[in-house]
This record gives sequence, structure tokens and C-alpha cells, in this order.
Amino acid sequence: MAPFRITPSPADADRILPGVALMLAFCALAPLLDVASKLASTSIPTGQITTARVIVQGALMLPVALIMRLPMKVDARMTGLLFVRAFFLIASTYCFVAAVTVMPIADALAIAFVEPFVLLILGRLLFRDEVGPRRIAACAVGFGGALLVIQPSLSAFGLVALFPLGTAFFFAFYMLVTRQMSRRLHPVTMQLHTSLAGIALCLPVMVLADGSGLATLDPVMPQGVFWLWLFGVGAFASLSHICLTYALKFAPSTTLAPLHYVEIVSAVALGYLIFSDFPNAMTWAGIFVICGSGLYVIHRERVNANTRVTPPIPQR
Repeated sequence: MAPFRITPSPADADRILPGVALMLAFCALAPLLDVASKLASTSIPTGQITTARVIVQGALMLPVALIMRLPMKVDARMTGLLFVRAFFLIASTYCFVAAVTVMPIADALAIAFVEPFVLLILGRLLFRDEVGPRRIAACAVGFGGALLVIQPSLSAFGLVALFPLGTAFFFAFYMLVTRQMSRRLHPVTMQLHTSLAGIALCLPVMVLADGSGLATLDPVMPQGVFWLWLFGVGAFASLSHICLTYALKFAPSTTLAPLHYVEIVSAVALGYLIFSDFPNAMTWAGIFVICGSGLYVIHRERVNANTRVTPPIPQR
């Protein structure tokens, strides 16, 4: 008898549409976080922008968690993992903010989009996930696309062009830790406690760096509109991740993953409108290679999922 396959009902299709809408909202909001970071970076040190993100995110997540009456207590093991998760989030944010301080947002984002390839390889090495030769080859091609973006950026901006790679690696580890925690913590609770752990990690660094003269860490008093940019960093981070979290509740990741590349379109549009930045031919070539490789990896994930044998319907 043929394997049993579930055909989505009209009700399932109706549930997928909100998920798609929320994923597109994420793609529109996430680059606004990058825009706020770049605007803030003209006067505010990178470390202070990173700290502002976790402070604002925590302040916004706390009332949400209270309204939803979510449990606040976590055990010692979860507390340790939350601090590890917060560290990787801080490191990935710091690297990206440091990059967009001097680089166009679209260029930095394109390089950071190798994160799914890093995650795939780490999943294979650390968790023995099944990763076939085709997906490994796609990862190699994707990294080649990143080099197309990095090479001219390295000439124009120096070693700071490598910071988005740091974002990709740190965020991949962030996702691996999230994978271990997601079954035991509600997403809002996880975001709130990650923010609190991030505050605990960042504030001592800011206090110690005060007056040190370190350009990227020594905090300054924001003036005028820079308060708005700092708030925007945390607000857009919170809103975009809430959209992503709830999108995954309505639609499967295999449906939503290809839509993630819409974020590059948003980043290019905002970069051009606000900063008059537009990718050059080499960068566009790298973007297409990275996106094409990523879409191929998603395609192979779907093929592998569809070829797995599922239990047949029991005969009565």
C-alpha cells in the first residue's frame, strides 16, 4: 500500500496565509533594525547599540509575558543555556552593527546569509544530522557567493567586511542553542530571559568601558534623535522576532524559509532610499549565488522529507 500523506485541508491553507503574512512582516521589519543601528552608529559606539537592543527588548517582552501569564521561573540548566544563548546573540549583533557602521546594509546582510549553510554543517558535525553531498556542495557554492561580496568589500572597507561572517557563525550557534531549549520554554519567555541574561552580560562591560577611550565600547550620552534610533534597534528586533515566532506556529518552516530571502530585497530598498547605497555588479552576483544555493538547500530538504516513508493508514 502507498505511504500515507496528509493533504492540507482548506482550513490548513487558511492557517498558512497568516504565517506567510507574518513572515513577510518579519522581512520588512528586520532590515529596519539594521537601519536604526546604522543611523545610531554615527554617534553611538557599537557596544552601546548592542546593549540598547537587549535592554529595550527585555522592557518590551516583560509586559507581553505578564499579560500572557507565562511562567517566569527557569531551572539552573535552562539559566545556563539562556546565558549561552544571550552571549551568541550579543556577539552576532555586535558583529553586524560593527559591519553596517561602514558597509552598506545589503552587502553585510548578503554575507550574513551564509548562516543557514553554517547551521547545516554544524548540525551535521554536532548532532549527526543527515546532510547529503548535494547540500554540502550547495553550502560550498553559497560560501563562494559570500566571497564575491566580501572581496570588493574587503578592498573598500578593510577587515570590517569579515564581521558579517562572524554574525553568521555566532547566529548559527545561537540557533543551535535555541533548538535545545525550544521544547521546554515558550518563545516569549525565552526571548525575555535571553534579554535579561544579555543585560547582565552587557552592563558590566559598559560600566568598565566608561571613560576607557575604547571607540567601540566607551558609552556616550545619546543626544536628541539618537534616543529614537537606540529604541528602534530593540523595538524592531522584538517585533520582527515575534512575527517570525508566530509565523512558524501557522505555517511549516519549509513553506516560510524561501520567503526569508525577501529580506534582502527590503534591505536593498531601504539602503538605497535612506543611505543611497546600491549593490554593485559583483555584490549582486554574490547575492544571487547565495540565494540560489539557499533555495536549493531548502528544495533538497523538501525532497528528503517527501521521500521518507510514513506509516500507512491502519486497515479496519
